[in-house]
Amino acid sequence: MSNPRNTKAKQAVLNEINQSSFALSQPEIFDRVQGMCDRVTVYRILDRLVTENKIHKIVNVDGTINYARCIRCNDGYEHAHDHLHFSCITCKKIECLEEHLIHVKLPNTYQIKELFLTISGICPSCSLS
Repeated sequence: MSNPRNTKAKQAVLNEINQSSFALSQPEIFDRVQGMCDRVTVYRILDRLVTENKIHKIVNVDGTINYARCIRCNDGYEHAHDHLHFSCITCKKIECLEEHLIHVKLPNTYQIKELFLTISGICPSCSLS
């Protein structure tokens, strides 16, 4: 496996995702690293970080793709992101619920490539308001 390039822009994108307590969309990430690179470069960096198992993507209930840090990822090992995601309909934040794992058993002739598990509702912060 080749050694992945680590540019300043790539590190800035990864830092923004790692520092966030919720998943970020590409436009949100682009706004946070404004001036370092263009939108297309941010998309390429996100794809590369997903491939390198540094982050994972989450498809929201509205079809928007968001990105979050990968807590259980180890470099070079394939794994499934078999945990739930919660999408708040009030504040629009998406959170990983790592402690709630899902186990899917398919017939032997099927192969899972991606699994998106997103629940929509009201988060604890918004339910207090």
